[in-house]
Amino acid sequence: MSASRSIKLFGTEEPAGEATILTAGSLEASLDAGNLRYIKVGGAEALRAVAFLVRDKNWGTYNPEISNLKIAQGADSFTVTYDAICKDAEQQFRYAARIEGQADGSLTFEAEGEALSDFVTNRTGFVVLHALDGVVGHPVTVEHTDGKVVESTFPEQVNPACPFQDIRALTHEFMPGVKVVCRMEGDAFEMEDHRNWMDASYKTYVRPLALPWPYTISKGEKTPQRVTLKLEGTPKRASAGGGSAVTVSVGGETGHTMPRLGLAVPAEHVAAALDHIDLLKDAGVGFVVCHFDKRKGHDAATMQAHGKLGAALGAELVLEAIVPCLDADGNPSADPAILKRDIDAIRDAAKGVTFARVAVSPATDLKCTLPGSVFPPAPTWAELFSAAREAFPGTTVGGGMFSYFTELNRKRPPADALDFICHTGSPIVHAGDDISVTETLEALPSIFKSVRAFAGGKPYWVFPTAISMRDNPYGAVPAENPKNIRQAMNRVDPRERGLIGATWYAGYLAHAARAGVDAVTLAAVAGPSGIVYSKQDHAQPWFDEADARAMPHFAVIAGHAALQGATVRETTISNARDVQALAVSTDGETELWLSNLTGEEQTVAVEGLSGNGKAQVLDETSFEAACRDPMSIPEVGIDLSAVTLAPYAVARIRIS
Repeated sequence: MSASRSIKLFGTEEPAGEATILTAGSLEASLDAGNLRYIKVGGAEALRAVAFLVRDKNWGTYNPEISNLKIAQGADSFTVTYDAICKDAEQQFRYAARIEGQADGSLTFEAEGEALSDFVTNRTGFVVLHALDGVVGHPVTVEHTDGKVVESTFPEQVNPACPFQDIRALTHEFMPGVKVVCRMEGDAFEMEDHRNWMDASYKTYVRPLALPWPYTISKGEKTPQRVTLKLEGTPKRASAGGGSAVTVSVGGETGHTMPRLGLAVPAEHVAAALDHIDLLKDAGVGFVVCHFDKRKGHDAATMQAHGKLGAALGAELVLEAIVPCLDADGNPSADPAILKRDIDAIRDAAKGVTFARVAVSPATDLKCTLPGSVFPPAPTWAELFSAAREAFPGTTVGGGMFSYFTELNRKRPPADALDFICHTGSPIVHAGDDISVTETLEALPSIFKSVRAFAGGKPYWVFPTAISMRDNPYGAVPAENPKNIRQAMNRVDPRERGLIGATWYAGYLAHAARAGVDAVTLAAVAGPSGIVYSKQDHAQPWFDEADARAMPHFAVIAGHAALQGATVRETTISNARDVQALAVSTDGETELWLSNLTGEEQTVAVEGLSGNGKAQVLDETSFEAACRDPMSIPEVGIDLSAVTLAPYAVARIRIS
C-alpha cells in the first residue's frame, strides 16, 4: 500500500492548519487557528505572535473549536471576528475574539472570555511573543502597571527567571528608526525567557506565576482582555520580491568537530530494539543512553537488557539513573543515608554491566521548581556526584537535569562537581503546531551559549531529546494522543513518523555541530521516538500495514553518525528560519546537509563550494523506499547553484 502525502509529511491524516494572510497597507499578519503570527510592517517582523491561549491544569494547551469566523479584508484595513470554545470531558470555556488592523500599522486583538463551568486552568489569556533575531540583547522600554517606565534590554543569555514583571506595555525598535509599542490590558502581564523551553521568543503572558496555579475561573465569570500595537516612526515601504532562493555560504573551519551521536534507550523498549538489532547496527551511533528508574520497577534484569543491547550494537553504554531520594513516607529527602541506600541499589542492579559514563539525578529534579520557590529537599550536587563516583569507581560521572534546559538553568550545578553536564529537550512543550515545532531550532544557539557560560568548560552532552515528550516536568504526565493529532506535550507525536520530524532532527544536529556541543542524544532505539518500526500500543498509520522497517529520521541519524569527528565548516544562511545547513570536511571531500523546515518548496543557492555534487534526498518521492531500506536512498546529480528542496525534505550532498 502507498502512504498518503499527509502521512509522509506529518505521520497523521489530521489536516494541516491553513493560515490566512491579512494585510493593511504595509501591515501584514498570518491568521492561524484564530491567532496572529509573524506580524510584519514594511516586511520586517515586529512581533512573532499575539495569541489567546487556554491551558489546563497540566499546562496542556487546548485546541479551540472556532465558529462564526468572519474575515473582512480591505485595501487599508482588515477585521476578523470569531467565537471559540475550549473544552474537555470535565470543563469548558468560551471566548469571542475581534482583530482589527490598519494601514498605519496599528493593530487591536481583544477577547471576551467566559467560563461555562468552573474552569481549572494554569493560564488563560493573551500571550505576546517577541522574536529573537534583532531582539536578543537589544533595548526595550518597559511600562509597568503603576505607570513607571524603565529602559532595559532583552536578555542575552537565557534568563532562568522572569526578566520583567507587572508589565503594561513593551516598546522596541524592529527596523531602523521605527518602534512598535505593544500594550496589554485586562490583567498584569509578565515576561519569561521562552528560550528556556526551546521556543524562539520572549513570551509575555497574563497572570503572574507568583500567584497560585492551577486556579479556577468560576462558572459565569468573564475575562475581558486586549492587546494593541502602534508604531513610533515611519516604516519603509515593504520590499518587493519574495520567493527568491535561500543562499547558503560555506566558509572555513569552525574549530569544532562533529558531535558524538547517540540514541536513547527507554527501558520498556529494549526488547523491541533487540528484535531489530541488525538494522539498528546500521545506524552506527557511538553510544546509547540507558534509562533506569527503580520507581518504575526497573531492576537488575533491566540493567542486563541494557548490557545485552550495548554489546549487540557495539556502542558505548551511558547510564541515566534516577535516584529516588525518598523517605519511608515517600517524601523527598536530603538524608545522606537515603542517598547511599539508593545509589548502592543502582550499583548492585548494574553488576556485570559496564557503563562508560554515569549520569545521576534525584527524582525531585524531574519536576519544575518555579523561580523564587524553594527547591524540594535533595542531596547537594557534591554529595550526589561523590556518592556516584564511590559506587562506580573510575567511571566518568556527570549530570545536570534529565528534564529540560529550563530546570538546568534554574538549578545550575557547580562546574567543579561533575565531569560532564547534560539536559534534555522537546519542541512541543508549549505548542503543538508544525510552525512552532520547526521554530524551536532558532532558540538552540542561545541555549548552547548559555550552558557553555556556566558549565566551566566541562563537556556538554545533550541527553535524550526528541519531538515526543517522554516526561512532563510541569504536570502529572505527557498527554496521551489516541487521535494521532498535533498537540502540545504529546507522549506520542505523529511527526516522529513524518518528514517534518526528520528535517527537525537534521536541523538540530546542524545547530549542535556549529556550537561545538560534545555529544547529542536524539530520538530512540525504539518506541514513540524510535528510529526503527516496531509494533506499539498506539496506531502508526501506514507503518502498521506496510512492510516498513524504519522511520524516516533513521537516515538522518545514520548519516550524521557516520560523520562523528569530522571537521565542521562555517555556514551562513540567508533565511535560517526556512532552511538549515551543515557542512563538514571528511576524507578529502565536503559533505553538505540541507533541511527544508517549511511546507513549501525551497530553492537553495550554495556558495563557497565547487566540484561535482551527488545528493541523497529524503522527500515524498523517496519516503517509502527509505522506510523500507534506509541505507539505500539513491544518489543523483545536483546543481549547487539551485538545489530544489520539496516540503520538509532533507538533502545529503557530497562534493568531491
